[in-house]
Amino acid sequence: MGVSLKCQYGLRALFELSRNWEGGLLRIPAIAKTQDIPERFLENILNQLRGGGFVKSRRGRGGGFQLSKPPGTITVADVVRFIDGQIYSLSCEGDQPLHHCDLKRRCIFKPLWQKARIALEDVYNSVTLQDLLDEERRGGSPDYSI
Repeated sequence: MGVSLKCQYGLRALFELSRNWEGGLLRIPAIAKTQDIPERFLENILNQLRGGGFVKSRRGRGGGFQLSKPPGTITVADVVRFIDGQIYSLSCEGDQPLHHCDLKRRCIFKPLWQKARIALEDVYNSVTLQDLLDEERRGGSPDYSI
């Protein structure tokens, strides 16, 4: 149920761009420093996010990156699905499971894993970058209980 490090970096970069939503472009070194992301990974991640329509960029002097749409329209789920694929999947499910399991029809754990996936998807779908910004501004600790 984990989120890859690449996805975590992508979310942190988008969060930093959200902080500067109305302020214009941010350069890679500024994003990397504030969000503790290695610059060598950040450029590739931002270019991937640009390809997904999350960010836009301008090259050259005065260039940088910015969100391509308002922070309230980008959910954590959108980003996780874009970078990592499915939010959470079972290795025994789907059209081409990663492994064959003879317990598939009578697995006592499968409903539990499915319920966990649904809960995780509900949380990720319900949180936008704007929600995270608002929570940071309030200085609180987010409560994403369902």
